[in-house]
Amino acid sequence: MTTAAPCPTSPGPAAAERLRTIRRTGLSIGIATGLYGISFGALATASGLDVWQAMVLSAVMFTGGSQFAFIGVVGGGGSAIGAALAAVLLGIRNTLYGLILAPSLPRTGLRGIARAHLTIDESAALAASGSTEEEKRTGFWSAGVWVYVFWNLFSLLGALAGQYVADPSAWGLDAAAAAAFIALLWPRMRSGETVAIAVTAAFVALLTTPVLPAGLPVLAAAGVAVVAGLLPARRRRTSPSSPRTLTKEDPR
Repeated sequence: MTTAAPCPTSPGPAAAERLRTIRRTGLSIGIATGLYGISFGALATASGLDVWQAMVLSAVMFTGGSQFAFIGVVGGGGSAIGAALAAVLLGIRNTLYGLILAPSLPRTGLRGIARAHLTIDESAALAASGSTEEEKRTGFWSAGVWVYVFWNLFSLLGALAGQYVADPSAWGLDAAAAAAFIALLWPRMRSGETVAIAVTAAFVALLTTPVLPAGLPVLAAAGVAVVAGLLPARRRRTSPSSPRTLTKEDPR
């Protein structure tokens, strides 16, 4: 007696609707994030890059924070090495995202290469919001692909416009990237330790900007977070013999 292999089941109505919602979210994230590409393109050409150089940098590097750091250093008169170090430092987080998402996404072949290239804040965040493996994959590809498309499209528009804008700051384009970073950072400022690290890093950046070449103040400020991460965590150690005081918030 033989039994037929079970046929793969299609997702139910609720699951299918959830996937459609994730895809729509990915599209909206792509449009919203891509708009910042206008600022990048304009600043890139205003910093001395031509349109093709700006677009190659956008398509190949494809991580907004690193791109803004690179052209910021170059535009400020910094060296290519300083620009590269600042870009690499800000891009390290994408490696951590990749390690976290590795069990749910392809790691070899062309899809593995595409996954590595599209691992950014937005794709990692939408993937992390999924409750199943399929939702994680759908969220990752939806956000990653749409952000890539719209980011490069708007970067091209910004680069073309930047050739005719003598001073990007007059249009507020130089502040767009900083505003985006603050918007990403603000929700994470939930603990006193995080606030202290952010304030200290900002203070170090202010002190070093007048005396260090362009690009190095960013590295110095980031060093504050690195040092804080290397310090041993302060843990509350309660002696077994010491009495424990219960409060209304303590369920035990």
